Amino acid sequence: MAYQKVNADQRAPGHSQYLDNDDLQATALDLEWDMEKELEEPGFDQFQLNSAENQNLENSETADLNLDPIQPATSPKGRFQRLQEESDYVTHYTRSAPKSNPRNFCRLLKIFCTAIILFISGILIGYYSHKNCPSNATSSGTLDLHLYQEILKTIQGEDIKKSFRNLVQLYKSEDDMDISKKIKTQWTSLGLEDVQLVNYSVLLNLPGLSPSSVTLSSSGQCFHPNGQPCSEEARKWSSQDLLYSYAAYSANGILEAEVIDVSYGNADDLKRIKKMKNVTNQIALLKLGKLPLLYKLSLLEKTGFGGVLLYIDPCDLPKTANLSYNTFMVSLNPGGDPSTPGYPSIDGSFRQHRSNLTSLLVQPISASLVAKLISLPKDRTTNGACSPLELPNNEERIVNMKIQTVTKFETVTNVVGYLKGVTFPDRYVIVGSHHHTAHSYNRQEWASSTAVITAFIRALMLRVKRGWRPDRTIVFCSWGGTAFGNIGSYEWGEDFRKVLQRNVVAYISLHSPVRGNSSLHSVASPSLQQLVAEKNKFNCPRRDQCPKTNISSEQIQDDADYFINHLGVPTVRFTYEDIKTLEGPSFLSEALFPKHATKIEEMDPFFNLHETITKLSGEVILQIANEPVLPFNALDIALEVQNSLKGDQTTTPQLLALASRLRESAELFQSDEMRPANDPKERDPMRVRMLNDLLQDMEKSFLVQHAPPGFYRNILYHLDGKTSQFSILLEAWEHCKSLASNETLQEALSEVLNSINAAQVYFKAGLDVFESVLVGKN
Repeated sequence: MAYQKVNADQRAPGHSQYLDNDDLQATALDLEWDMEKELEEPGFDQFQLNSAENQNLENSETADLNLDPIQPATSPKGRFQRLQEESDYVTHYTRSAPKSNPRNFCRLLKIFCTAIILFISGILIGYYSHKNCPSNATSSGTLDLHLYQEILKTIQGEDIKKSFRNLVQLYKSEDDMDISKKIKTQWTSLGLEDVQLVNYSVLLNLPGLSPSSVTLSSSGQCFHPNGQPCSEEARKWSSQDLLYSYAAYSANGILEAEVIDVSYGNADDLKRIKKMKNVTNQIALLKLGKLPLLYKLSLLEKTGFGGVLLYIDPCDLPKTANLSYNTFMVSLNPGGDPSTPGYPSIDGSFRQHRSNLTSLLVQPISASLVAKLISLPKDRTTNGACSPLELPNNEERIVNMKIQTVTKFETVTNVVGYLKGVTFPDRYVIVGSHHHTAHSYNRQEWASSTAVITAFIRALMLRVKRGWRPDRTIVFCSWGGTAFGNIGSYEWGEDFRKVLQRNVVAYISLHSPVRGNSSLHSVASPSLQQLVAEKNKFNCPRRDQCPKTNISSEQIQDDADYFINHLGVPTVRFTYEDIKTLEGPSFLSEALFPKHATKIEEMDPFFNLHETITKLSGEVILQIANEPVLPFNALDIALEVQNSLKGDQTTTPQLLALASRLRESAELFQSDEMRPANDPKERDPMRVRMLNDLLQDMEKSFLVQHAPPGFYRNILYHLDGKTSQFSILLEAWEHCKSLASNETLQEALSEVLNSINAAQVYFKAGLDVFESVLVGKN
């Protein structure tokens, strides 16, 4: 049954809730509860006091006081008023005029005097309580909003720009430990307490002494990955870029074979190609994008390919991004230290020596080299339209690819700082950025990320020095080893897994604040999308000129991975992107370009975009860290589940029925528990704590045991912003079409069914617990 709040505290103006003692409160609740039980007794629905003849004589004295009409009963369950009534339920009761009955004058005088005394006493009590106790006239929400704005107004783009330039200069040091120490020193100087360096010895796959090469067998021409001919002169030019044009954790060796164009490498592409050619131990020419790279490589490996030449089609990139001659790096590591899969790299841990994570020889190459391999002219535009790169089916290209990498243990360092909360110090809001690890790659991106998190710390600590602290602990993290597979964040997460499972309430990512300058792109868990939509208005004060809010729950390539997929933590990330990037294929961000490819200051010369990202992220952080009730929306999760099942060819009646029950439970949870807890007059500390514990663990039900390589285990996240179906069901359906068996599809359906059922049971159990607590109190 739906409810809405009513004010059960009929206090005189100025009366404060602090004045009520425990006995008075208990008595009031008992009286309210007794009244409700009376109203719910059989036969009471037909009772009306519209006639003086039906009035009990015992009520005559009370009637003389000319009481207001009786209000619907309230109860300790939350003081709600019914919105949906049964047809035979009387919704309004009025008392009839009292009978004229002669009274003793003295009796009337006593009643009158008593009323006057009580009235005067009430005025005096109200006056002094108003004078001595804080007024509730201004809502706590308004006060918090003013506080947040005071903190955030000190953030300025010019300060972020200065910090960014200092960090870029700091890049002269190639040592991860040196950079980490300087970040720690800076955070400590701003006043952040308990800043730590957390080190892990991990297995890194690094380039060899000489760059990889691709040689055309027909002509003997040798090329480096950037398309330049192999020569001493070319090797000296931008040698670091050439060395780091590689796939970390690829297999090593030499392979000479035919190049077969597999386009984006999805199941349909491979099915078509297998009908045409023998692909065993051949070299696939593969475009990056549309699907996770690890998934596409797993398909190629199963199909029988021996090597992969990986590239980005220029037609998939914004026109402003001229990356035809740029080489790039990718990591084939799904996450964490490959030598300690699933457990932390601490002293004494068993180490597996895994120099490669695939049997394929994988080499990233530039689009200009692809054009040379397939003998295409330089100008590939037709009537202004870009022509995608494609190897003709009737032509054969034999190439020799040589890959040489080295594997060794190195130290990866995380910088972790704490701002302890005052009310819930054991609940953590984690804010994550990353710092430089890979030689010469993403220098400006990591500097942008670190400058933004440092700007927010600076603004926050100015307020902390004046005596304020958040309710929950805020943990600031600068991760190391991101380029090699989010190693730093994974190892820290595995190291503190038990604590984090219990204590983390949200993760805010500052991984890539500015990748373009035309569109604000927000990624958020379903439970946080409503909050993010509200904060997006900060960036657009005039609603009539606001662009459509771009918010989605989609896979992202950054250090939030562990928290989303292994801990089920609600996550938010704001990023400025190029609109062309958003419209193009997803997963292009898996490529890491060299230092000169991403020019942050050209995209955001005054750092206004950085300022906006910092303030948007900062307000979300402050609200999650400071609100008594976590600003998560349970119903939005249920709605997301239902939307993910709409139009899906694999959906079964059982799934739809279970999703409907999940929505009903979520609606009841939202109505019975969330709404009263958000009213300061209704809050009970124990109930709020129980409610927050339920809210922070809602997404854990949606972590599936098995997901295809590169796919999120958290099924609430889609492959990209253009698809709404569950990603594991989409993949299983594609897999089923190419095979006679539907076993994979049945397994995926079972995973989704069990997740939805677990979430429904979770909400139901939560409601039962709250009901049990109420019964115990009464």
